[in-house]
Amino acid sequence: MSIYTQEQVNYLVEGKLDWETTMRMLSMPKDGERFRMYVHALQSKLPWDDKIILPISLHLYIAQNKTSKEWVTKCSCGHEFGDYRKNWKLQALIYVRDNAEAMHEVYPALMAPDTNWQVYREYYCPSCGTMHDVEAPTPWYPVMHEFEPDIEAFYNDWVHLPLPEKAS
Repeated sequence: MSIYTQEQVNYLVEGKLDWETTMRMLSMPKDGERFRMYVHALQSKLPWDDKIILPISLHLYIAQNKTSKEWVTKCSCGHEFGDYRKNWKLQALIYVRDNAEAMHEVYPALMAPDTNWQVYREYYCPSCGTMHDVEAPTPWYPVMHEFEPDIEAFYNDWVHLPLPEKAS
């Protein structure tokens, strides 16, 4: 049983939870009930009803497609990037800042990185335009796939909740 209420978790998701409670919540061990409440709070704000399996970032989720039962990476607007095990960035709109002019939109002239050594890749949802990630690699480096969660271990070993069923 969590020591927090659904109302407190809702305030956390909305960014309205007081600082002291937020810090206490962050420093305490995580529990399955709080995770369940967190997912419930996120789910209630979304325009789609596919089940959230795991939040990835502020507007990106692993969700279970209601029709196919497949687990997919999904934007808060409802856009599906495909199978959660594949690199969603390859299905995103990508803006590469690879010249001085584009870098100066982000940095003052003398503080911008040398684009011979570093570029910025910005990844956007093709449906709603939400920026989901930014990378700062060397120009020749491939698109990074930095996160493929072990969802089974997360549910079994960390939050101790039943693993949501997925299609085979």
